[in-house]
Amino acid sequence: MKSHAISVSTSGGLPVGRRPVELVERKGKGHPDTVCDKAAEEASIALSKYYLLKYGRILHHNLDKCVLIGGQAKAWFGGGYIIEPMYLLMVGRATTRVFKGGILEELPVGSIILKAIMEWLREDFRFLDLDSHIVVDYRVKPGSTDLVDVFESSDGTPLANDTSSGVAFAPYTETEKLVMETERMLNSREFKRRLPGVGEDVKVMGVRQGDKVSLTVAAAIVSKLVPDKDHYISVVEEAKERILDLASRMTGMDVSVSVNAADDYEKERFYLTVTGLSAENGDDGQVGRGNRVSGLITPLRPMSLEAAAGKNPVNHVGKIYNVAAHEIVNRLVSEVKGIDESYCYILSKIGHPIDEPQVLHVEYSGSPSLDSVRRYVESLADDVMEGLPRIWEGIMERRYTLF
Repeated sequence: MKSHAISVSTSGGLPVGRRPVELVERKGKGHPDTVCDKAAEEASIALSKYYLLKYGRILHHNLDKCVLIGGQAKAWFGGGYIIEPMYLLMVGRATTRVFKGGILEELPVGSIILKAIMEWLREDFRFLDLDSHIVVDYRVKPGSTDLVDVFESSDGTPLANDTSSGVAFAPYTETEKLVMETERMLNSREFKRRLPGVGEDVKVMGVRQGDKVSLTVAAAIVSKLVPDKDHYISVVEEAKERILDLASRMTGMDVSVSVNAADDYEKERFYLTVTGLSAENGDDGQVGRGNRVSGLITPLRPMSLEAAAGKNPVNHVGKIYNVAAHEIVNRLVSEVKGIDESYCYILSKIGHPIDEPQVLHVEYSGSPSLDSVRRYVESLADDVMEGLPRIWEGIMERRYTLF
């Protein structure tokens, strides 16, 4: 890429892991916002595969608008039922018609989207009845003419369909790793076999003050698997012990854990759900309100507000630049000794080749000289940008974290 677009500077502040306070959050796969992110991305992947199979290339689409409207439910120890189902609505733009051989073909966009969403809902959520617990719908229209033209006007490198930025940081701090792995453990198959009563809607909030970390975990409990109050308490306590055990293997910091902090056993208030999802009883969700492309929500880090999920993987820089920025910083900190922390910012210009960003800026802290890091970043940026036109392959294979 053009060298004048690359800039490198040293960071003037302390790395986040050495600051006095750190805040980190992760919304698990059953959180309403994550459900919307996943729905959007699975719909995009399914539509991309259809376009590739039928036309040999991915056609214009952006399915990055999705909302989950909470339902109503009644849960009690040993049982419960859904009063009003959840409502998942996919909204976006896509290529719905194609001229082929002089014939206008209507594409089954709606059925592709609905099938993709229903399949992963069935796979990911053990206690969600797709016939009665949730309604899945879509409102997808043809794309804006100017954006379709941008998407299709390049016969080589795709052209950016937006003026937007991607942001990334590396490495993760101990607190960030702990928050990430806590949610992953709680939603792992092994954990569900041992404690099946813990549902998929899990949220982990971590705060570090000095060398003390406090984890607040919200975990929906499946009512039909918990016959009474004592059983509920035992599930919560075992989940807490498993988290503490994980923490002891990951960090030497002093870690405390609170699970379902809103419970009040004296007032008979418990986090009980029929489906293992909080959205069954009024908690709504939306694409882009949850985890960033890092897989975390990190208020003390620079973050892009782009919702990566559902955007087309070919030329939507709100998606691919975030992935590229993460690749750059992860490689930089792993390949150059002495770098404590690094950030990458990439900015596109609509209608220009995606491998020619306006700016690619890297900021770092550590012992290597500015000149040596700049030389390395220039080589690294060339390598990453050269591969950008094929990044859609890794996205479709789900090799990257997007939320």
